[in-house]
Amino acid sequence: MSQAPDHPRDPLAWNLAIALAFLVLAAIRLTIPSKPFFDEVHYLPAARTLMALSRPVNVEHPLLGKELIGLGLRLLGDNPLGWRIMPLLFGTLGLFAAMRALWFASCSRFASIAGGLLLASDFMWFVMSRIAMLDVFMASLVLVALWAFAGALRENETGRRRLAIAGMALGLAMAAKWSAVPLAVLPGIAFAAVRLRESGWRGFTSGRGAPVAGITIWEAALWLGLVPLAIYALTFVPAMFYAHDPLAPTGLVALHREMIHLQDSVVKPHPYQSVWYQWIVDWRAIWFLYENVDGAQRGILLVGNPLTMLLGLLALVWAGVYGFGEGRRDAAALVILYLVSLGAWILAGKPVQFYYHYLLPGTFLMGMLALALDSLWRSGWRKIALAVLAASLALFAGFYPILSAARLASPQSFAHWMWLDSWR
Repeated sequence: MSQAPDHPRDPLAWNLAIALAFLVLAAIRLTIPSKPFFDEVHYLPAARTLMALSRPVNVEHPLLGKELIGLGLRLLGDNPLGWRIMPLLFGTLGLFAAMRALWFASCSRFASIAGGLLLASDFMWFVMSRIAMLDVFMASLVLVALWAFAGALRENETGRRRLAIAGMALGLAMAAKWSAVPLAVLPGIAFAAVRLRESGWRGFTSGRGAPVAGITIWEAALWLGLVPLAIYALTFVPAMFYAHDPLAPTGLVALHREMIHLQDSVVKPHPYQSVWYQWIVDWRAIWFLYENVDGAQRGILLVGNPLTMLLGLLALVWAGVYGFGEGRRDAAALVILYLVSLGAWILAGKPVQFYYHYLLPGTFLMGMLALALDSLWRSGWRKIALAVLAASLALFAGFYPILSAARLASPQSFAHWMWLDSWR
């Protein structure tokens, strides 16, 4: 008799526990510094102005991220907790969504749990979840969309509802920051490609077959094409009520021309700017903060976990081989997501770029590393898989003071963590 198929249990409880632990750790010293730091000096005034419906400001970016920061101000006041509460909540949501997406994509408890631990300890996700910037809103909403889309592929009976959620999340992700745009088109393209490969020309009229039975290409185009665009457009409605220079109902196209012009006009060099090939080898860090503030010397360093970011490159090769050579669709999907999200910055006309633009590619890299470790786990190399996870968490604990604005002994304390001169 053939052996019964493996039916692993849903790691939902583990996913919740990891997300909750991340929330608690990231909340420690969330209000330090008690003054705006790094790019908060741009986005906090923009959020205040937007909530007051005063006038256009920070026009080069869409509105949703600033609307969410403003919601935090409205709920908890114009203070450090109000500034950073929404990034913290969305960072936690994004971490949870990443684990759920890995579960639906791989059906592996280990991969889902490992992916959560790797992302939580990759340094970058933690730091970006504690600052009032736009990137964590965009990245978390992309992960929510991928969670919903992967769930639709795995559980076709809930496909319509999940595709609708994916479409709304994609629209909101684009409305938080344009970095989501290259990724937002992928679910729709993937749906059409799989359906036409399975059914040929009949795929244009039939709802039968993969990737989601019962959903036609045209309905998928509604959820994954028209809905994201409609949701994106609706986030600009508050701009129509500015006291000065309100957005005309027919002015959205002209506004976007101006946004593109402003994005391309940033050419002044910045001491922390970097390029994509420096990001992938963890070469260039950013000091978000390093000064005597709130009664002590403190620092916040944006850098990737040096172990997992480099091991992730090996996992990228593994995922490419097994994804495209052996038919591992979960691995292939992560390779595509990584290459598209990184390639968008390689091809972008924006001349000044920063390491935090690697937030989403780095997240997909952690997903590939989780799948590679899961392969080791299934092959009996469990001690190695666990050792990588333990080492990642240990490095996170070692760097935690310089990631979380802890009290440092002296102005020279930063040297303890400067493994590379390029991090200084």
